[in-house]
Amino acid sequence: MLAAVLGSPVAHSLSPVLHNAAYAALGLTDWSYGLHECREPELAGFVDGLGPEWAGLSLTMPLKRVTLDVADEVDELAGAIGAANTLVLTGRRTAYNTDIVGIGATLGDVSGRAVVLGAGGTAQSALAALREAGIDDVTVLVRDLARTPELRDTAERLGVAPRIVAALADPASASAELVGADVVISTLPPGGADPLVPPGAGAVVLDVVYAPWPTPFAAAALAAGAGVRSGLEMLLHQAVAQVELMTGKPGPVAAMRTALDAAVALR
Repeated sequence: MLAAVLGSPVAHSLSPVLHNAAYAALGLTDWSYGLHECREPELAGFVDGLGPEWAGLSLTMPLKRVTLDVADEVDELAGAIGAANTLVLTGRRTAYNTDIVGIGATLGDVSGRAVVLGAGGTAQSALAALREAGIDDVTVLVRDLARTPELRDTAERLGVAPRIVAALADPASASAELVGADVVISTLPPGGADPLVPPGAGAVVLDVVYAPWPTPFAAAALAAGAGVRSGLEMLLHQAVAQVELMTGKPGPVAAMRTALDAAVALR
């Protein structure tokens, strides 16, 4: 059976490392996982050309939204977010978003007040993960309120009502919003959260950036006594969920983590 990650650019993806390690650990010797450069206009043709030997696809940027257009069925949470990162091809084409699972597994058992940094697709997945965790006191910090329609649409579909604040342009204001937060999820690109002062002891901080690690934001959170999680952990757990969806077998977390750590050490 075949599977692959699609996106553009995609050569840097660690998904083949994770999935092929899973296949080896599961004894799926006739399975292999590759990568293919693919842009939005090319996705439908690529999927239509796949044969019955294909089990599934992982989708990264810029394909997460257009994936819904090539699916026969869309999982509820993927539909609510309006984006998918997984297309299971066994039978009907079914779209899922395992980023939600990845965030939830990375955070662990959390509660209290949450702050999300950013308004993009990962921030929208974070809203879903926080809803699944039972957290309804959520503030989203953004740069420009005019660029939040998709975030607001996602929140409405999820049935949540986050407080959205245009504070990221002012590090002092944004840092003030982080004071006393129990959970902080930064979905900002590299450097985006670096000027902010993170919460301290007792807080759980997830920075989705994982190279280089620790980021200045994560390092400051560690120094302040917060529990810090990296984007690598999220990457691992979303891939574990993909493996289970595609193979029908539980993803071998330990084997996948070992392969991921080894690959990162070589970069």
